[in-house]
Amino acid sequence: MVNLPRRTFLHLAAGAAALPAASRIAGAETYPSRPVHIVAPYPPGASPDIVARLIAQWLQDRLGQPFVVDNRPGAAGNIGTEKAAKSPPDGYTLLITVSTNAINQTLYSNLDFDFRNDLVAVAGIARVPFTIVVNPNFQAKTVPELIAHAKANPGKVDMATNGVGTGSHAAAELFMMMTGVKFTHVPYKGNYMTDLMSGQVPLAFSPLPAVAEFVKDGQVRGLGVTTAARSSALPDVPAIGEFVPGYVAEGWYGLTTPKGTPADVIAKLETATRASIADPTLQSRMLPLGLEPAPMTTAEFGKFIADEIDKWAKVIKFADIKAD
Repeated sequence: MVNLPRRTFLHLAAGAAALPAASRIAGAETYPSRPVHIVAPYPPGASPDIVARLIAQWLQDRLGQPFVVDNRPGAAGNIGTEKAAKSPPDGYTLLITVSTNAINQTLYSNLDFDFRNDLVAVAGIARVPFTIVVNPNFQAKTVPELIAHAKANPGKVDMATNGVGTGSHAAAELFMMMTGVKFTHVPYKGNYMTDLMSGQVPLAFSPLPAVAEFVKDGQVRGLGVTTAARSSALPDVPAIGEFVPGYVAEGWYGLTTPKGTPADVIAKLETATRASIADPTLQSRMLPLGLEPAPMTTAEFGKFIADEIDKWAKVIKFADIKAD
């Protein structure tokens, strides 16, 4: 063991104590210095993957390093979410976060991660409505007519969604909870549009991008969108809230990152993300897909996520939804 003079020891100790702060400052100044991975917990071509690739290109242009989309599909998005949650908190792993993450927080009780506590908000990106669509021959032509018909025929109207616990299913359960109607849920793992257009299933709650063209060409009828206001993609379809006050059920997209990521790195990502969403070129690519740009600051997005977790927890418990 080497004994150092007291003055030398104190000088070295002070320098060592300053290293973490200096490293943080240097990290913030140089970030990113290598490629950043955006984990997409869904397969290529799915909506979260498309949003991730759109925002990745703009972030890459602004921050000067590749932003690489890393698809990790499976288990209703939980595989990719766990991958992101357990990554080093250094800003080099982001998660394209969607409304299903907030639903899964309550729906699954045995996950090896805690979405609420293991990931923190970076910024909100976009929102997307779900849409009530019906076969053109279905007797209900409006949301009030649908409610009246369903109340007169409790449990006799079949309703398709993208599966148990998905955003479309949660939106449907909220509708039933707020109106007092009861549909029979028919969860699909694949495409239900053929069955809807043939009348095999008369009604569906669907993400707007999946049905917008079918509504426009008259193959199905849109009764209402689930956002607070009408969607620019289907301006003639009313918002459900016009008939059911307070009803809102949105799909949404944003970025989160592992808890413990330096605040200044998050701030840099937030600034770049919000600047990207403000770009008219990016907006022009989002809108035809049914995506409404919805930039939110880190604080706003964090509160929004917490509110969504609480909101969907109430719906899941009320409807007694169980994961497949």
